[in-house]
Amino acid sequence: MTFVDFCAGIGGGRIGLENLGLRCLGFSEIDKDAEKTYRTYFGHQEKNFGDLMKINPNNLPHFDFMVGGFPCQTFSIIGTRCGLDDQDKGQIIYGLVEILKAKNVKYFILENVKGLVNHDKGNTFQTVLKLLDDAGYKVHHKVLNSLDFGVPQMRERIYLVGVKKELIDDDFHFEFPKIYEGEQRTLASCLIDSEALTFSEKLTSYNTFLKYIDNKYNHGKYDINTLLTKELSVLDTRQSDLRVYHEKVPTLRRGRHGILYVKNGKFRKLSGHESMLLQGFPMEYANLVKSKIPNGKLLQQTGNAMTTTVIEAITQNLLEAIGYLDVKQRRAS
Repeated sequence: MTFVDFCAGIGGGRIGLENLGLRCLGFSEIDKDAEKTYRTYFGHQEKNFGDLMKINPNNLPHFDFMVGGFPCQTFSIIGTRCGLDDQDKGQIIYGLVEILKAKNVKYFILENVKGLVNHDKGNTFQTVLKLLDDAGYKVHHKVLNSLDFGVPQMRERIYLVGVKKELIDDDFHFEFPKIYEGEQRTLASCLIDSEALTFSEKLTSYNTFLKYIDNKYNHGKYDINTLLTKELSVLDTRQSDLRVYHEKVPTLRRGRHGILYVKNGKFRKLSGHESMLLQGFPMEYANLVKSKIPNGKLLQQTGNAMTTTVIEAITQNLLEAIGYLDVKQRRAS
């Protein structure tokens, strides 16, 4: 089975599909920095079709499966929340639907922020569902948390799974995965970058951190020395009030650089390499880009990425539901 990777980012969705034997025929991505990372992983054999809103579907190969994490800023609680009225990012769902119809794509998995579900009192999401239904697809949707899929990251996203109605009958039954049977990564197995920056008095930003700990929201609540005794505790400084987590990290986002953690009695800054592991990327992929892509770029790109383990688990259930193959037997062999 073949697929094209839309709004590809750095390929989190692609890895999930390729792990199950699907074959990529090309991708669509407008961020040149993300494309550089993508090419580092996958090489230059496939074409980047560029801006999907400018793609002539006749120039695309025939493919069975669409995967895409379409831009989410316009539906996010930290974004503009203007939704489908956004003349740039909010309109991309229309471009995806046009490609689905023009290429008669059989199956798709699309991902977006949870905020899409309730945007404009649910009207935006209903519009999206109607677009896909009118295009000829039976659509299932559910909010899933990456934390339940083998990675220690709290990341809630809405996933939409579509199958052409003409391919199914009344006996067709798809369910989103309830139990993840793959590798379970611990926080300790992800926070392993020996080159992660130690956050200490030597940095000018450390004084800012001390003032932050003593602001009106945090004053009297935290003691630096006590925090440093809690090995692998995670500190999120994105909000005005400090948030401390154990055994997990908050949602990685493109603009989120305020995540610290405690290791060996010192504060360290989450690195791009570590964020890839928190998104379920295989170690070999994380190692490929560690010295080739700047740390700040990797942090941005992984914040935009799809969690590979979630996409793989959803795809496995879909392939089993359509009787494409006995996925478990294939993987075991």
